[in-house]
Amino acid sequence: MCGIAGVYNSNGLSELDKISIHPMTEILAHRGPDDQGFYSDECISLGQRRLSIIDLSGGKQPMCNEDRTIWIIFNGEIFNYIELMNMLKKKGHRFSTRSDTEVLVHLYEEYNTDFFQYCNGQFSIALWDTAKKRLLLARDRVGIRPLFYSILKNGTILFASEMKSLFCHRDLKPQIDPAGFDQIFSIWTNIPPTTVFKNVNELPPGSFLITESSDSIRVKRYWGLQFPDRNSYVYKPVSFYEDRLRELLYDSVTIRLRADVPVASYLSGGIDSSIISTLVKKNHCNDLITFSVAFKDDQFDERDYQQEMVQYLKTDHHTIDIAATDIGEIFSEVIWYTEKPLIRTAPAPLFLLSKLVRDNGIKVVLTGEGADELFGGYDIFKENAIRRFWARQPFSIIRPELFSRIYPDVKGSKQTGSFWKHFFSKDLLNLDNPFYSHSIRWNNTGQIKSVFSQQYREQFDIQSNVYEQLQTYLNADFARWHPLSSAQYLETMLFLPGYLLSSQGDRMMMGNSVEGRFPFLDYRIIEFASTIPPEYKLLGLQEKYILKRAYRDILPQRILMRTKKPYRSPISQCFSGSHYINEVLSENTLVKDGFFNVNTVQQLVQKMRNKTSMMSERENMALVAVISTQMLNNQFTNRKWND
Repeated sequence: MCGIAGVYNSNGLSELDKISIHPMTEILAHRGPDDQGFYSDECISLGQRRLSIIDLSGGKQPMCNEDRTIWIIFNGEIFNYIELMNMLKKKGHRFSTRSDTEVLVHLYEEYNTDFFQYCNGQFSIALWDTAKKRLLLARDRVGIRPLFYSILKNGTILFASEMKSLFCHRDLKPQIDPAGFDQIFSIWTNIPPTTVFKNVNELPPGSFLITESSDSIRVKRYWGLQFPDRNSYVYKPVSFYEDRLRELLYDSVTIRLRADVPVASYLSGGIDSSIISTLVKKNHCNDLITFSVAFKDDQFDERDYQQEMVQYLKTDHHTIDIAATDIGEIFSEVIWYTEKPLIRTAPAPLFLLSKLVRDNGIKVVLTGEGADELFGGYDIFKENAIRRFWARQPFSIIRPELFSRIYPDVKGSKQTGSFWKHFFSKDLLNLDNPFYSHSIRWNNTGQIKSVFSQQYREQFDIQSNVYEQLQTYLNADFARWHPLSSAQYLETMLFLPGYLLSSQGDRMMMGNSVEGRFPFLDYRIIEFASTIPPEYKLLGLQEKYILKRAYRDILPQRILMRTKKPYRSPISQCFSGSHYINEVLSENTLVKDGFFNVNTVQQLVQKMRNKTSMMSERENMALVAVISTQMLNNQFTNRKWND
């Protein structure tokens, strides 16, 4: 794992451009505290911060080929690098290290821009071909590793693992983009290439940028998630899908244990991380180290399930026990790493967890991310199924009460069903809406925007519609898929890379110099899962049916059959005593920054501090949105970057 940065101009770089690579790289030191390296010529400057994991002595970057015509910096891992190295050796390539970075150089020599197809990994890559004067920027298939770029007026291209690195160049100043805010406060995340900063682009997952001159820049997609048409699934015996899934996941875990440092695992108490930890413990590592988040507030705590797995596997386990005030204390630091506003505090406990990992001398952890998206684990998939079932008989009294089966903690709903009708009936019959599965969630999220000032909301209104932007980002075959597949696509290609793998994943781990690895997100598993018939993923209202069947013999029954509990963390109670609230939400600050309606924010803060009042879910989301936005603006746009 690393942090990478670069400056490119086909017409040549000034000395100031070349010098700027040093602060651009230095600000990424948290991503790579072990080493740094630089390369510069007349057209490009490259910088890299290294977190040493594979070939500790020989994997220094930037790395080049034998005749020094191809240079590369690389953030991430190529897990099948051993197999690729052996294949390339048979084709006559010679290696001077045993690192996956050198494999990429020779892959490019052999396959040109098709070389990404051979990589099983998580990566962001910058490759400079001196002979062709060609710059390539590339990102892994599902966006596990981040990559951002900016094109300046003179044609100079800046690129880096994090946006803060770009702002270390004298010619790029951070300016909030209302279009980016509009997206986040509508659908939880940005739609690449949009970010929350003007003139800063996110390279989409599964894509590469290629340029051989500053006036010719192309972004091409080399991979995309695909599902069969809704009536064209090939049904095979359930045992076929079980066997193939076990085979693929075993190999995925195996190659993700490749490292020259210890590899640990997260244990959340859910089925996904339990499967991964069990596969590691039983097949590879008798001395497995595991880590968990626990909460002092019982409504968020899952330590009983975590401890059951610890006792079952007999791991060397470490737990961080988090109070709401702990989240408030480090929230500003969390926003520095997310580089975007949040509507949940959920990333903060994971930041504290990765600090615990690093404090125990561990650099690499395996996690269970991706299983919910691939195998139908989220409640939103069940909501979609119930609403479509209800829409066939919209006047039914019984059908909306099915929601009480997935939300049993909502009191009183079983008696009347009135709550479910009120909450889930909006646009019930609009089945042609391509975002039908997510319309309820996004409608509720969009109401957060009422906390913005009227003047700032008008800037939202002049932007093109968020849903129109999303429509252009979707797979062209989206409308032909099964409703579950369409919902899975939105989660996998939008929410997963835009929030879970970034704000809760890469950013929280790398903030403490820890690399996360995600066995369920092996592209072979993703592609296989897309061929599994929907009924084998969501059977009635039973989530992850095929995954549970495949691993029913290796997990404790209580873990296997437990009701899924979404990962959540405290919100309003995190900030009620925080010393910085008076500063970031003062009337003077709110008026000066101009984002929010002062009266509305003051009412939110008053309700937060009134311990006799219970804040609604929407109010909690709005509170986090306001606090994180104000922090982001203070840390980035109000910062003096080039002093």
